[in-house]
Amino acid sequence: MTQLQPANAPEVLAVTGGANGIGLEVARQWLKKGGQAILLDLHHEALDAAVNQLGDQARGVVVDVTNSESVETAIDNIALQEGKLNGLVNCAGFARHACLEDLDDKDFQAMFEVHLGGTLRMCRTAYPLLRQAAQQDEGAAVVNLSSVAGTNGTPGRVSYSTAKAGIAGMTRTLAVEWGNDAIRVNAVSPGPTRTALVDDLIARHEIQVDPLIKRTPLGRMPTVDEVAAPIVFLCSLAASFITGTCLPIDGGLTIDGNWYE
Repeated sequence: MTQLQPANAPEVLAVTGGANGIGLEVARQWLKKGGQAILLDLHHEALDAAVNQLGDQARGVVVDVTNSESVETAIDNIALQEGKLNGLVNCAGFARHACLEDLDDKDFQAMFEVHLGGTLRMCRTAYPLLRQAAQQDEGAAVVNLSSVAGTNGTPGRVSYSTAKAGIAGMTRTLAVEWGNDAIRVNAVSPGPTRTALVDDLIARHEIQVDPLIKRTPLGRMPTVDEVAAPIVFLCSLAASFITGTCLPIDGGLTIDGNWYE
C-alpha cells in the first residue's frame, strides 16, 4: 500500500551506504535543500547514529544490497512510510586489495554482489516508485557510484575496477531504457576520497597518498562534501536535462597527461 502524501511534501532521496562516508554527506546536503533522506545500510547501530546526527527529516532502514528480498522489503517500507521516492543514490561498497593471481572466486564475487549487483537490485526494485514520481512531474533521478578505478588501470584492484566499470555501463544503459519514463540515471567517478574507508586503506599502505597527490593537478584529495555536492546536484531538478553521464570528481587525476616530470 502506498501512503498518500500532501502536494508540498519534501522530495524523498534514498541513499545506500548512507550510514557513513559519502552516503551520509549526500543525505546531509539533501536535507539542507529541504528534502527528506532515507538512509539504507547493513549496519543497524551506524544507521541509528547517523539518523541521530541528521534529525527528524531522516530515517534509517536496514538493507543488505546483496539480497533481493532485503532490497524489496526496504523499498516496500519506503512506499508505505513516505509514499514516494524521487531519487536513489547507490553508495554501498567496500574495497579490498588483491592482484588477480591472489584473487579467489569468492572474493571476486563478493565485490560484484555489493557494488554491481547491489546497484542493479536497488535500481530494479526502486523503478516503480521512481516512475511514479516522474509521472507526477516531481522529478526522478538515480546516481550511481563508479570510480576513477573503473576507467584507469589500477593495480591490485582488479575486482573493484571491473565492478566500477560495470556500474558505468549499467548507468548508460538505464539512462536509455528509462528515458521515456523521464527517469534520469547518472554516475559519478570520484578519486580516492578522505573517508574512514580510504583512511583505513592508507593506514594499510594500500593507497599511497604522495604519488596520488603528485599526479592530481589540483594537488590534493577531495573532501567528502566535494564529492557529495555534485551527487546532490545530479539528483536535483537543476540537472533536469542531464542523463547517462559519468562525472569525474577527481581533481583532474584522469586527464593529466604530463608524464614527463
